[in-house]
Order: sequence, then C-alpha cells, then structure tokens
Amino acid sequence: MGCNHDCSSCGQKCGSEQDLHAKLNQYSQIKKVVAVSSGKGGVGKSSVTAMLAVMMARRGYKVGVLDADITGPSIPKAFGITRKAQGSELGILPEETHMNIKVMSINLLLEDENQPVVWRGPVVAGAVTQFWTDVVWGELDVLFIDMPPGTGDVPLTVYQSIPLDGNVIVTTPQSLVQMVVSKAHKMADMLNIPVLGFVENMSSVKCPDCGKVIPLFGDGLGLERAAAEMGLPVLAKLPMDANVAALCDSGEIERVVCDELTPAVDAVEALLK
Repeated sequence: MGCNHDCSSCGQKCGSEQDLHAKLNQYSQIKKVVAVSSGKGGVGKSSVTAMLAVMMARRGYKVGVLDADITGPSIPKAFGITRKAQGSELGILPEETHMNIKVMSINLLLEDENQPVVWRGPVVAGAVTQFWTDVVWGELDVLFIDMPPGTGDVPLTVYQSIPLDGNVIVTTPQSLVQMVVSKAHKMADMLNIPVLGFVENMSSVKCPDCGKVIPLFGDGLGLERAAAEMGLPVLAKLPMDANVAALCDSGEIERVVCDELTPAVDAVEALLK
C-alpha cells in the first residue's frame, strides 16, 4: 500500500524490483534491451525506434523491435510487414524484415490491422509482457522497445517487468518540452532505468530553395537546458524530412539514411561493447 516504486528510498526488504521481472522466453537470448520512450504522443518515437533498429542492423548486429504501443501500433507499417505472426510449440514467432530485423506487434496478431484495440489497461499491459515471455526472439544483440507515450500503466509495466539496459527519450522542440522531458526522465529514474540521452525530433526544416534551416517549433534551447540540468546528453537533433515520412508511409523505413542519428546509435552500441 502506498508504494511509490522507488526502491532506493524504501526501508522494506521485499525485493519487489527483482521479483517483478518477467521471465524471458526460454528459446530467446537477448544481450541488451533499450526502450525508446516519450513524455507525450506525436513526437515521432516509433520512427526513431525503427531508424535506430535499421542503423544497428547495418552495423552487423542482430536486432529486434518489440512494439509496446498496443493501442497505436505503427512499427509493422513502417517496415512494410503485412504477414501475420505464426505460432509453434515453442511460442509466438516474430516476423522478419528484409534486413532480418525481428518484429512483434499487436497488428501482426489482429485479423484486421485497422481493428481498434479497445482494451483496459491491465489487459494491454499483459499483452506487452507476453511479447517478452511468449515470443521466440532467438539470439539478439539488442531489442528495441517502442514504448507507448506518457507515464501511465503500460510504461510502468514495461519498466518493471522487462530488464532494461537503457532508455532513449524522444521529444520535440516546443517550449512545453522541459516539463514533459523532466517527467519522462523522473519516471525512468524512479525505476532505476538508465537514460542514455535525448533525441529531439522535428528539430528544424531546411528550405528546399535557399537551404536556410528554419526552427519551426523554437530554438531547442529548452531541451538543452533540461538535459544540462539532468546531466544527460542530447544525442541527436533530427530535421523534418519529407523523404523519411514518405518511406515510413510506404513501408520502406529500411531505405532511410539519417546521419544525424549516429550519436544515438553509438550510445546503444556502447552498451554492447
């Protein structure tokens, strides 16, 4: 009763943090797990997750993506996966992209991908946990988890039931950013999840005629200040790119080249090294 999930400030010796971790599927071996989260929706978290996975795969790593955004899944669409996931006596088999990135999403289990998932929180959280316990991921160097937005029930379930090695927080440059980023960081900190840094998406747009870079949503200094106060790096600032949006919409995210995201990929790779 009254647990704030912050084991570091608790005098009870219940070992709850360890006990809450769900058991990984016995036919899976995953070296590192990295969550990609956001304090609010609509910041491009799923596209950042997909691009991180693609860039790690290009470096020769075995990569998987767990789509934990049950009510708003978009990972299969970005990768152009239309096949449905199959099962065997071993468990649920994830689908694979052209680059052999393994993917599991609720859309791969629904008969109609346009069917809304109208479930209560505990059921949604249970489905995410099953993607960890029942999916045969095989051998992976890194599994990216595309988190649902916010700091509610499902993100809490992921943080508590899956042993995370890192968290990348995605945001945008609006003035609201400092408060939103702070909440996302504090939630991860309360649950002892290491934050690798921040990715600012939609940071600016480049004029196709004159080449001038225009910061549509502000100068981004709010994130810089917030990151400095938290002692964390801004790993990348991604411009608005119509080509990236088009490739996502057409299911060809694996063709995207995003050099600006390289420092974030380096931070994930450092976990493996």
